[in-house]
Amino acid sequence: MQVTIERLGHQGDGIGHSPDFSGPVFVPRVLPGEVVEGDLVGDRIAKPRIVTPSPDRVRPPCPHYKSCGGCALQHASDTFVAGWKTQVVRTALAARGIEAQPDAIVTSPARARRRAVFSARRTKGGVLIGFHAPKSDIITSIPACHLLHPDLLAAMPALEALVLEGASRKSMLRLNVALSDGGADVAVTGGKPPDPRLETSLATLAGQHGLARLSWEGETIALVEPPAQIFGRARVTPPPGAFLQATKEGEAALLDGVRASVAGAKKVVDLFAGSGTFTLPLAETAEVHAVEDAAGMLAALDQGWRRAQGLKLVTTEPRDLFRRPLLPDELKPFDAVVIDPPRAGAEAQFAELASAEVSRIAAVSCNPVTFARDAALLIAGGFRLDRLTVVDQFRWSTHVELVAGFSR
Repeated sequence: MQVTIERLGHQGDGIGHSPDFSGPVFVPRVLPGEVVEGDLVGDRIAKPRIVTPSPDRVRPPCPHYKSCGGCALQHASDTFVAGWKTQVVRTALAARGIEAQPDAIVTSPARARRRAVFSARRTKGGVLIGFHAPKSDIITSIPACHLLHPDLLAAMPALEALVLEGASRKSMLRLNVALSDGGADVAVTGGKPPDPRLETSLATLAGQHGLARLSWEGETIALVEPPAQIFGRARVTPPPGAFLQATKEGEAALLDGVRASVAGAKKVVDLFAGSGTFTLPLAETAEVHAVEDAAGMLAALDQGWRRAQGLKLVTTEPRDLFRRPLLPDELKPFDAVVIDPPRAGAEAQFAELASAEVSRIAAVSCNPVTFARDAALLIAGGFRLDRLTVVDQFRWSTHVELVAGFSR
């Protein structure tokens, strides 16, 4: 079957039509305008042959691209990817009747990812660690990955030793690894149940390989150096496996957008505050109230603030904002709001913000669709979308992030 690709879907697959098939045809790793051919299985051409390539097609820089599922768009030029991700945001907003002209997209450089979740298992010959192949449970080794920070790749020998020691032949491990000031911070799930002998051997390996911290099935096995992250003037040690922005460059772009949207505010409330990514830098110029459901992250934020110098008052509140959003009366003391919800967005909280007296909101999102839904609530409540920046923190993926500023 031969198909002309009309557009890319949100997951990066090409979408086209053929007179020989009644519905849309999905094709991986192609670009709009390309003519491709191949065998149709269901509604998908899994192994397309490019008949007419797009001028935006480039040679993927990473040798693992064909077999690894970690990236989806390395075959596209940077200019195309930037335009496509920006259009994803515009399209999501347009579906809610919102017109927006985003600022120039901010893209993280290659080899900048400072955290990743690897899959791993023992094999007859040793250990296999990497990312899953596209739409598969097969693990692809990635020794020359162009996405990960070199220091993250340098932790592979340590990860291999941990898997060899702590994995059964039948288990699939997940290794959550983040770079920190103290070294690699590793949290493992799916391994053997920890017992005294295993804990001792794992702790020894952590020390031998210079890991900052090793956690196993939620239990800290070894703490060699505090795995601190720097948020503004504060050093924070998040709990094992806690959320961390994927790149320093992406975090800086989001923080710049947040600061611009709440500039001049004296009292700010930070909703879904995490370990203080935005709270602590904002505390350099404003009092901040941080609200977060995860008690461990909130405790890390508080400790980081108490040890820092030159910050204004930071208070914390453990609260499930999905079940108990802050109400308009509770929002009255604040000049501005920062909100960074998970992918599902925060519809209930945005509904309360729309009817509150707060005048400025900085909204961070990793899902343009739920952001558009929540932004429509603010606009219906009298807010205006003042600024919008698209952030390509997950380079070569279909993942899109953004930071927006609203005012009444």
